[in-house]
Amino acid sequence: TRKESSAASDVYKRQPRLHAVGDADELNAALGLARISVQRDDIRAIIARAQHDLIAVMGMLSAGPENAERYASSGFATITSSHVDRLTSEAAEQEAAFPNGFKGWSTPGASGLTGAAWLEMSRCIARRAERSATALAATGQPAPPEVIAFLNRLSDLLWLCARREEQS
Repeated sequence: TRKESSAASDVYKRQPRLHAVGDADELNAALGLARISVQRDDIRAIIARAQHDLIAVMGMLSAGPENAERYASSGFATITSSHVDRLTSEAAEQEAAFPNGFKGWSTPGASGLTGAAWLEMSRCIARRAERSATALAATGQPAPPEVIAFLNRLSDLLWLCARREEQS
């Protein structure tokens, strides 16, 4: 019946793995808004690479540990330590533009630059996606450590990109 179908769907939608995938999907959408709003071409390129990689993140989270080997052997993209290393390198490049470091808190929107504000929103969503992926360990079906590290480094990079965008 319709009521039974709705109840089954509700249970499925409350599954932690689906929350993690949904958070990564929301991050991808927010990055799309950042991508069309930023003024800097280098940041636009960083966002495009991150969006491409988020497809692999969502696939790996959807597959879960029980299907990880089959997922990878099917030729689908995966996140590896080289992706995390790339984000770390990109973050170092962005941070190098601030030889005196940072003081105080950032206030999204204060610069009046839409792209910087969307980068901040994306950073927040990346942190939520990281928390959702990390929480999967409590279900007995942990997310791959590379996915968690990727989301962590991406959120750091997005914060730095927002600061660079504010310099535009």
